[in-house]
Amino acid sequence: MTGESFPLALTYDDVLLVPLRSRVASRREVQTCARLTRTLQLNVPILSANMDTVTEARMARAMARAGGIGIIHRFMTILQEAEEVARVKRPEEAVARKLHTISPHRPLSDASALMGRHNVTSLLVVDRDDRLLGILTVRDLMFEEDMSLPVSARMTGGAQLVTAPVGTTLDQAREILHQHRLEKLPLVDADGRLRGLITARDVLRLTEHPQAVRDRQGRLLVGAAIGAVGDYLERAEALVAAGADLLVVDIAHGHAEHALRATERVKSRFPDTQLLAGNVATAAGVRDLVSAGADAVKVGVGPGAACSTRVVAGVGVPQLTAVLECAAAARELGVPIVADGGIRTSGDIVKALAAGADTVMIGSLLAGTEESPGATVTRRGARYKVYRGMASAGATEDRRRRENPEDVLDELAAAATPEGVEAVVPYRGTVAEVLNQLVGGLRSGMSYCDAYTLDELRANARFVRITEAGLRESRPHDIELMDED
Repeated sequence: MTGESFPLALTYDDVLLVPLRSRVASRREVQTCARLTRTLQLNVPILSANMDTVTEARMARAMARAGGIGIIHRFMTILQEAEEVARVKRPEEAVARKLHTISPHRPLSDASALMGRHNVTSLLVVDRDDRLLGILTVRDLMFEEDMSLPVSARMTGGAQLVTAPVGTTLDQAREILHQHRLEKLPLVDADGRLRGLITARDVLRLTEHPQAVRDRQGRLLVGAAIGAVGDYLERAEALVAAGADLLVVDIAHGHAEHALRATERVKSRFPDTQLLAGNVATAAGVRDLVSAGADAVKVGVGPGAACSTRVVAGVGVPQLTAVLECAAAARELGVPIVADGGIRTSGDIVKALAAGADTVMIGSLLAGTEESPGATVTRRGARYKVYRGMASAGATEDRRRRENPEDVLDELAAAATPEGVEAVVPYRGTVAEVLNQLVGGLRSGMSYCDAYTLDELRANARFVRITEAGLRESRPHDIELMDED
């Protein structure tokens, strides 16, 4: 191949978006809803990376409450990862895990004692077969003079008892509670057996995080990573059982044969679970992963802040060009793509989405947040958090100790020749604060491009290449910046 035939490839700093005449008068008018996979939707087009210094349960909860999604990393045991997924689903779960019940024949004095012991304001009255008979509240006991009466004498039951079937969503429960002016809604199965409880407090959680993304049961969305060798099918099974909404086939070279095989096997075993696979940097990679069963494709080889693949292996495609090429192929197939890596500013998010990405995955910007699992260190009075690439020497050595060496020859090679680094990133506050800044910048970029939606952003986008001088001009210059606290 001669030099003249080398195609030009660009990244985010090589271009700017041209501002257009815009109808958008306020950033609040634009919508940031996005497709994550064939069936999953986000209110904010951002995923937190499946890295061990970025995403565990605490990060994933914060991401989902803000409208994005967190991908739990796989660099732990299967049971540990499944528990991280369960922790995300559990705190926002609408149906109470522990139900406080009492027999209808017990005296009211016992009911009062039970309420005090468990610090609750009501008891569900059931028979020996757990069939729901009624509900007894503190108001039923108020001013009662004869506490020897049986619970059945004061409970609300029969035609006055309002229940709902198992599977009732928080939105449906809100309507029932409002219609009947109730605080608690018992859930029963087809045989009338007590199976759960939705309270007004559960419903109020919807208003606390209006942008939150949830499943049909009102639980926060969460994704989880698996590998492409070894125990990945067993891991996938445990994660699906724990409630994962999305599985991510996590491998540096997603266009490798074993990545394609893993994608096909996982989708065949769990057809009802959405599957994100990658990473790739070419249209051919997208087509092959979708053919193998991927519901979305992750794009990016080497652009991550802690990734040195391009330097060590000499392989990769600058991220803007990779996104443009992969997005064109994905549109033909009707699947979304996730631009993974290279995001340093909100402007990079705008460029990635304008180039055709449906969502972006972020690591380093979120690694410095309060909710990330990375260790906090102090240097010269400033706070930092530890951040490392998952192909760094330390991460690969940790992984090698846990996995079968015969199954991970590529990762053993990485232990000898790491393709990532370990570093620290500045402490940046909470996930909500960081996402507020990033989404604010995205909304601003959309307003410059006359875009009320991300589809309009992609349709209206017009890029221009810039020089090094143009890049310097884009940043603060010819001034002395004040030191930040």
